[in-house]
Amino acid sequence: MFRNYLRIAWRNISRNRMSAAINIFGLALGLAASLIISLFVINELRYDRFNKKADRIYRLEADMHPNDVITYRGTKTPLPLATALVREYPAIEQSVRLYQKGDLLLKKGRETFLEPRSAYADSTLFNIFTLPLLAGNPQTALTAPFSMVISESMARKYFNSTDVLGKTLVTNDTVSYKITGVMKDMPARSHFHFDFFRAMSELNISRANDWFEEGCATYILVRPGTDPGAITAAIDGVTRKYIDPILQGFIHSTLDELAKTGHYIRYPIMPLSRIHLHSHLPDEFEANGNIQYVRIFVVISLFILLVACVNFMNLSTARAAGRSKEVGIRKVLGSAHTGLISQFLTESVVTTILSMVLGVLITWLLLPYFNQVSGQAITLDLFSNAWLIIVLLGASIVVGVLAGSYPAFYLSSVHPMQVMKGKAANGFKSGWLRNSLVVFQFTVAILLIVGTLVIYSQLNYIRNKDLGYHREQVLILRNTAALSTHARTFRDEVLRIPGVISGTITSDLPNGGSFKPQGYFLTPTFNFNNTVLLQIGRIDADYIPTLGIQMAAGRNFSPLMPTDSSAVLLNETAVKVLGFKDPLHKTVYTYGANGAPLAQRIIGVVKDFHVGSLHDAIAPMLFTLGEQAGAISFRLQTGNIPAVVGKIKEAYHAQHKMAGQPFLYSFMDDDFNRLYQSDQRTGKIFISFTGLAILIACLGLFGLVTFAAEQRTKEIGIRKVLGATVTSVVGLLSKDFIKLVLLAGIIACPLAWWGMHKWLENFAYRTHISGWIFVAAAGIVAMITLATVSFRTIKAALVNPVTSLRSE
Repeated sequence: MFRNYLRIAWRNISRNRMSAAINIFGLALGLAASLIISLFVINELRYDRFNKKADRIYRLEADMHPNDVITYRGTKTPLPLATALVREYPAIEQSVRLYQKGDLLLKKGRETFLEPRSAYADSTLFNIFTLPLLAGNPQTALTAPFSMVISESMARKYFNSTDVLGKTLVTNDTVSYKITGVMKDMPARSHFHFDFFRAMSELNISRANDWFEEGCATYILVRPGTDPGAITAAIDGVTRKYIDPILQGFIHSTLDELAKTGHYIRYPIMPLSRIHLHSHLPDEFEANGNIQYVRIFVVISLFILLVACVNFMNLSTARAAGRSKEVGIRKVLGSAHTGLISQFLTESVVTTILSMVLGVLITWLLLPYFNQVSGQAITLDLFSNAWLIIVLLGASIVVGVLAGSYPAFYLSSVHPMQVMKGKAANGFKSGWLRNSLVVFQFTVAILLIVGTLVIYSQLNYIRNKDLGYHREQVLILRNTAALSTHARTFRDEVLRIPGVISGTITSDLPNGGSFKPQGYFLTPTFNFNNTVLLQIGRIDADYIPTLGIQMAAGRNFSPLMPTDSSAVLLNETAVKVLGFKDPLHKTVYTYGANGAPLAQRIIGVVKDFHVGSLHDAIAPMLFTLGEQAGAISFRLQTGNIPAVVGKIKEAYHAQHKMAGQPFLYSFMDDDFNRLYQSDQRTGKIFISFTGLAILIACLGLFGLVTFAAEQRTKEIGIRKVLGATVTSVVGLLSKDFIKLVLLAGIIACPLAWWGMHKWLENFAYRTHISGWIFVAAAGIVAMITLATVSFRTIKAALVNPVTSLRSE
């Protein structure tokens, strides 16, 4: 019997090739899109899961709000905290500190390389994280000062072998490190990636007992079964024990007293497996993912799959209506109710399984494109993920049963006489359910189009917003610390190159500098309640003109004014935070090297400019005079940038001991665009899947219009005999679908506004959602619908009326 069902199913598919092709291909596209997004989501959720003890590892974070004006959140916690926790709370088994400090300059023969992926780490690193060593003892590899563990790829890069234990690497031409271990390259799904680990014991600060100076990333490993609440209580206890005495001597207060006024200093924990998607602190080791985007893509995946299923159900029910007489004859000849249901369900499930097979093939073909757009390295490996095959088969059967159930149960339950007279088919064709499903498709299409337009509107806003500085044709040179005292000489030589108009020596740049927070107060006598946290930038006198930053009041630093060494500039936000009406010539104070108040005179105010991305509000900033040779920036004015860059490179390598040094540079506008790489990728993914959703909807619409035209063949013929034009016939068949588009627009627009308003809240500076976006989205769907409907109806309207009237 089942073989007979399969044979009839295949016969019906072969007889209605176009309808079957639309059905199968549309559902396959939906399954492929859903599968790709599912693979992406699974990839994101698996970050850091390679660690065997991942469920017991937590990262500590700093969350401080000690007074009304200071707020700080970051990954840097006090260096003594990790040791104190392990020493005083047995539930905390071990801890490890990671401290990132600059790039490594390494040589191989005559070549020099700058390696940014390095960190200092405690010797417990390999006890906590699953980082297998190919050579060396994980218990002792990072015990001794000036010992180093390197990755497998770095061992091959510098020694052409992994047998390198005991060999030496010299960094920055000065410090020698003994290689004590070679580890496997870190997995891609890790929230940090390092190729070099140096022993933390090398640093004096690792043994310091200072709770308010240098910080590091701290990870703890708790014993099995430890409650996270108990960990938090333990950290609070340690914080009170060691920080309260400091606060008593500093501000005559304690943490409990701060809490009474709504202020706090605390170190919350973040489970290791949640860091990648849920943590977006300003000093993360790497840019993390975003759980919000994951949720958005899950919703898009469900929408696309639902649109494809709706298509499938619509076309299945429409086609089933044309088989009403077949059902009637079967019932007259004695077919059982259950047999008819089984037949329809078998045909539906066979079609969905064919769609699933095609969908997997489409996924395999589209994955390289998706990886390129998303920056991922996702693979489709069904054989090592048997559960995925089960899910796909299960989904196919469920969709097939749902799509086939309505025609199966409806037609099989109607009396044979009604079926033979066509009454069942007529009721079936009117299908309020089908219209509802079409409205759902159009609603999803409008939602996705609005989302795409808003994302690109925001990205366009970012590109064109006045940032308060000019980023075009600004060349940034890295690895300039090696110039040492020759940095200014090099800059002056470059300024003589035609096409170079100015230059500044500092690494505190707007698109990713090393600004650090520092407390300032308004009186020589320290008053904690009036202390303000300002972002400090160390700049030279050429910084302001080179970047095109505008002065709001006062003057810039001047090399002709020796007193400027104790002067500062503020931005407009800092002036507001400090409460100045006229800040010029006022004095602000901070702690000097000896702990005594250091007075600094305000000589100017710069207009606010953005540092970092527009996701964050402009911070209060203070600038001191000085040079940081970590980077040198030059403003160019030339039509031949490659030639100018080539001359700068020649001057760079001509400096003292700079021959063979890596010449690393970027342009400020490119660096700025990289800040929004995640948002740009989201926009590209959004528009790709929006296009897929619209294509799927159009396929279904084309099938429905074809079916409607076939059902009204005689009506069209009669109307043409009575004088109807092609235009009026097209309008007759189009108007119902346009009404459904308008209804979908009414439903979709408020939902789209709410969703995209929530997304825009991630940006401190954002575009507004214009009304034209909703009109455009509905208009695009209406035009696509009209084009799809017209294509098929014009063909039906051009048929000779004689042929139409003889169709049966």
